[in-house]
Amino acid sequence: MTFQRALDSDAPGPPAVLKVLIVSILVLPSYMVIPAFGASGSVGQLLAVAVFLLWLVSSGFGLHDPLPHGHPGRAALLFWIIASCASYAAMFAGFSGGNDDIQRAAADRWLILIVAGAGVTALTTETLKTIDGVKSVVRWAMGGAVFCCVVAIIQFTLRVNPMEWIASMMVGFQDNGSGTAFQSREAFMRVAGTTMHPIELSVVCSMLLPLSIWWGLFDERARLWLRFAVPLLLFAGNVITVSRTGLIGLAIAAAVIIPYLPKLARQWAFVAVPAGATALFLFVPGMVTTFFSSATAGSSDSSITYRTDDYPLAWQLFFERPWLGLGPGTWIPTDAKNIFDNQYLLTVATMGGIGLAALLAYFLAPLFAALTAAHHADIQEIRVLGGAVGAAMLIAAVSAGTFDAMSFQTFALICPFFVGLSGVVWILVKNQLSAPPPAGSSPSRAKVKGKEEPWTR
Repeated sequence: MTFQRALDSDAPGPPAVLKVLIVSILVLPSYMVIPAFGASGSVGQLLAVAVFLLWLVSSGFGLHDPLPHGHPGRAALLFWIIASCASYAAMFAGFSGGNDDIQRAAADRWLILIVAGAGVTALTTETLKTIDGVKSVVRWAMGGAVFCCVVAIIQFTLRVNPMEWIASMMVGFQDNGSGTAFQSREAFMRVAGTTMHPIELSVVCSMLLPLSIWWGLFDERARLWLRFAVPLLLFAGNVITVSRTGLIGLAIAAAVIIPYLPKLARQWAFVAVPAGATALFLFVPGMVTTFFSSATAGSSDSSITYRTDDYPLAWQLFFERPWLGLGPGTWIPTDAKNIFDNQYLLTVATMGGIGLAALLAYFLAPLFAALTAAHHADIQEIRVLGGAVGAAMLIAAVSAGTFDAMSFQTFALICPFFVGLSGVVWILVKNQLSAPPPAGSSPSRAKVKGKEEPWTR
């Protein structure tokens, strides 16, 4: 694929299965499962596993060549898979303690989830070959995000859960009881939207927010009001979770994406950020006070002390089995106080030092790849897209320190989507550097298309 073809709207578009997969991850509740498959039986995860198997078969029989689509995120994903398999093998060989029937089943579920994530990443990187292809899929992702946020707003304002109606229409599926639609915090009721938990919703909204800004700036096919409405809905969906993690995510999103925006959009961003805080203060009485009190509660907040009290136990488990841990997914505590609300601590305990290194690589390699590509991109759209993907991966990396992120399927499957997008940006910029645009062409995507909009200048 030449660099010029990356800008060609006539190039082949992404497959429908990718669009359906992303929507199913964001819209259909992951706690609704086919009983025969247990917790791995959600629609999104089953589709993702099917995609991975199709990719494996097509690559194995020479129908598809994955080699030209290499990128740092895929290398990190491979490291993550190898670390998971090594820990799994050590557990089954009897080198670790997590080896009863329940723990073996939990390890099986973990590997299925990792395979599903690999399917999402491979399908994203290897089918999105143009900017217009990325926009086509992101439109569907934004549609899923809008649905999720609208559900959350209904939950927050009316105290009813529309997901119960959705669940009743999912014939053959049953609720495995892992969802938490409502959770109180001071005067407010935190909500989860279509996800399993309010914290998960806040992180997913934070990760999608920079991508929605990129989409709003550059997707000329979408209606103008919709391009402004979707980022606002994602901001609202984040805020009504009343989550400290969500606030951190918003701060990271702003800090990373704003420097990559076009000049006029960057100026508007410096107005929009304080305006959003002011609107929150005026239209949701008590919200700012609640955020402030929860953020400064310190040791008086049990949700904070539960997290900090986990450190001695995590290090004890690490020193007992420092290399590969107990086995992936096998930590099933009987005391709720021993639940690791921190993915890094959970990984240290269950997958050891090798697993922790793989998890860090899984988050950080796509982050640096996306931002490096953004730095070298000549096309405005690619530069902002790289910044948006980098922001999402940094949000994922930081948020993983505040909850057991990989235990939540929406996060665990939307994160590989961004890993795949980091590969798309990486490959587009690599093609740009190896095959520059023809002489006389403009580096601005808007100018190439002849439709330069004010905020893309």
